[in-house]
Amino acid sequence: MTSIFAVTDNEDILALQPRLTAEDPGVRRIALIDLADLEEPDGLLWLVDRLRQDSAEDVRAEAARLLEAWEDEAVVQALCEALTDPAPAVQSAAAQSLSLLKTAAAGRVILPWTAHADVSVRIATFRALRELRFAEAAPAAVAALEDTDANVRREAVGVLGWLKQLEALPALAQLASDDPDTEVRRAATGALGLASGAEVLPALRQALRDPAWQVREEAATTLGKVGHSDAGPALVEALSDDYWQVRLRATRSLGRLRFVPALDALIDTLGHRISNLRKEAALALGELNDRGAVAALQAAQDDGDPEVRKAVRIALSQLQ
Repeated sequence: MTSIFAVTDNEDILALQPRLTAEDPGVRRIALIDLADLEEPDGLLWLVDRLRQDSAEDVRAEAARLLEAWEDEAVVQALCEALTDPAPAVQSAAAQSLSLLKTAAAGRVILPWTAHADVSVRIATFRALRELRFAEAAPAAVAALEDTDANVRREAVGVLGWLKQLEALPALAQLASDDPDTEVRRAATGALGLASGAEVLPALRQALRDPAWQVREEAATTLGKVGHSDAGPALVEALSDDYWQVRLRATRSLGRLRFVPALDALIDTLGHRISNLRKEAALALGELNDRGAVAALQAAQDDGDPEVRKAVRIALSQLQ
């Protein structure tokens, strides 16, 4: 094993040399932990060296995990390289450490790796860029919406959503409608919530009719976030969805929009057999601020579920 101790005169680091160069990989791994605890810049060289060169995958993986605390550009580059390590444990540790970085300088090192031939590398780098909120990643993320791998497309959607890239709305709307992968459609539907106008309503209404209930659920949630009253009729229609999860999110969004024409439909939902739906219906009726709900809410004060009763009390207090 090649020594790099010649670069330091730090006594604490030098004292670790016998263990860092031991034949037993378990000893070397624990020594790396002790080295990282010193938080000495000279120790960084050894951590990077072991990540790149140690013969034991457990040692390389430990080095990758320990490097999460360092945002030096050389470290970021080494972690990116480790995404191509033959050992999945090393790849995973490197990806996790990259996702914890917070500086724009790290983003500039990571960005070129989004075009790597290896799918797992592209996934990990977009995930890291999403956490960084790295604005310069937007063009690469838009391009990745056409990636052949669904997981890459989903991570690219996440980058654009966090960056609130309004310019990407048409591409996201297309993805929400046409992508063959359910999770990509769901992610793209959620990302449309970065809009604040009516331009995304057609795409979200279409998503409410998606074959996958997960996409419909996301559309119902996002319509509430967009906050446009024109979404109301489609959400009322969604109260009859086959899946209660979709109905719950539609109920919540109708309350958030304070869509008074939903009054009768929400009163009907107040009698649903699923208690979570009854609770959401009560809360939504309170948000409508329409006294036409008072009689139905008073009748629900003896509901068998304490959470529903609590929601009913809250709603009635809003209508006084």
